[in-house]
Amino acid sequence: MSATGFTKRLMPADIAAMKGGDPIVCLTAYTTPMAQMMDSHADLVLVGDSVGMVLHGLPSTLGVTMEMMILHGQAVARGLHRALMVVDMPFGSYEESPAQAFRNAARLMAETGAGAVKLEGGVHMAETIGFLVKRGIPVMAHIGLTPQSVNTLGGYKVQGRGADAERLHADARAVAEAGAFSVVLEKVPAKLADAITAELPIPTVGIGASAGCDGQVLVVDDMLGLFTAFKPKFVKRFAQLGEAAEVGIAAYAAEVRARSFPAAEHVFDDEVKK
Repeated sequence: MSATGFTKRLMPADIAAMKGGDPIVCLTAYTTPMAQMMDSHADLVLVGDSVGMVLHGLPSTLGVTMEMMILHGQAVARGLHRALMVVDMPFGSYEESPAQAFRNAARLMAETGAGAVKLEGGVHMAETIGFLVKRGIPVMAHIGLTPQSVNTLGGYKVQGRGADAERLHADARAVAEAGAFSVVLEKVPAKLADAITAELPIPTVGIGASAGCDGQVLVVDDMLGLFTAFKPKFVKRFAQLGEAAEVGIAAYAAEVRARSFPAAEHVFDDEVKK
């Protein structure tokens, strides 16, 4: 807490300044209650377009809209007081031109209160990143496995192996030189992630990359075990809430069918208590 009694909200410059220091803690959030739980623990909270798959049952992130990102961004913002909130730009909202990207990024920030936006792509998005940054839109970049490009990448495969490593180096240099304040490295071999982290002047945030990155990000529903079947290799279950939820739901269903719930303490009588 500051001397005025208010908690200082982290800014993109604060995250950039963490390069080479204490690791950056980042998680996704899509709802107010989840944002409230992570606010005092996370440095950066990402309203990811993964919301389409996690909460809306979409087969990929490609069907996520601006309206969905704004709705969930507004919900997350209500739960944050300290962490920097970054909102993903959905597929089709920024690729056409820098001008299109600015219009949509400005709308996301204005309607959600986000401190920055995140977009996918390396060398080919450098011009757009520079255009946004020069106009007051802080940008978190995202290279490696970029889920919005899953169809051209041929699936959710590791990126940067063998001769492909130089492409990732070039992407990393391009987004840093364009003015991104940090960059997500997704599904990149550990040695390559370490080399990129050492090379760049901006923080790297790994997901399926390396413990040597400047920070880490996971989808909160994955790390809390809210999915009982789906578990990527790079996810560690820090809780098993999905299993606990299934047990609770089954117990509720059994008591309803047995008419043991609601019990006397859960219903109201006719008398007015004095």
